[in-house]
Formats: sequence, C-alpha cells, structure tokens
Amino acid sequence: MKVFRKKIISELFEITQKIYTKYFKKNTPWKITKELLLLFPKSTFGYKLGTFLNKNGFDLIPKVERHDAYHVITGFSTKEEDEIALQYLCFGNGKRSLYLYGVIIIGTIILPEYYKYYYESYKRGLQMNTFYNLDFKGLLKTNFKALISNIN
Repeated sequence: MKVFRKKIISELFEITQKIYTKYFKKNTPWKITKELLLLFPKSTFGYKLGTFLNKNGFDLIPKVERHDAYHVITGFSTKEEDEIALQYLCFGNGKRSLYLYGVIIIGTIILPEYYKYYYESYKRGLQMNTFYNLDFKGLLKTNFKALISNIN
C-alpha cells in the first residue's frame, strides 16, 4: 500500500512540476548543463551539484534549478518522503510558496507515517541560516564546505 501511495506522490510531482514551471515560475533559466558543472573544481558547490545530478540521472530543470541546489545543501535524497521533508525544511527556513504548501499538505495526507520525520525536518530548517533565497547560480564556484558551514 505504501508503494502505491509513493507512486501517487511521484506522479503528482511530475504533473505539477511541469505546470508550475510553465505558468508560475518567472525567473531566468541558468542555461548550465550537468556536464559543465562536473568541470568545476571538486571542492566547489557547482561540482557537488553536478555530481548529484549525475548520480540521480537528472539534468537541471530550467527555472527550478534551485530545487536541486536545496537537495545538495541539505543532503536530502529524491525519495518521495525526502522530497516532502525538504519542503518542510524549507518552510522552517522561511520559504513560502503555493507549491510548497501543496506538497506539505498533500504529502502529509498521503504519507502520514513520516510525520515525525517531516516535523524534525521543519525544526532543522528553523535552526539553519536562511538559505532558500540565495543566488545559487552565483555560488557555483564557492567552496562547498564553506557554504555548508555558513548555512548550518
């Protein structure tokens, strides 16, 4: 039953992500490829982002590149419960968006057994320095360990 519910979450992410990026996201795409990120020095945030994308078989999605940056910064995987927990962490960190609210509400309803994990993620976001609004494209050449140290 849990596998079925996770499949629902996964399908909802696929559908809503396309709609959200097309109609609601107004920012400029980075126009950077995973291959280019992997050419950055290994100590940089850009290289870590490229490694994350490569490991998961992803490419940056135009206009929502920062979402993958959140994964790299926080260490959350792309499992359904981690995607929801990441939104809780971002909420705790101060981020507010219609998409975030939708993920938190629907995700909690569909996968309620992770509620304690979600709540811990929220509290973790409260304790971190604000990062959700950083210019991640501008930070690609930044030393990853220094970046993480400043955020935590």
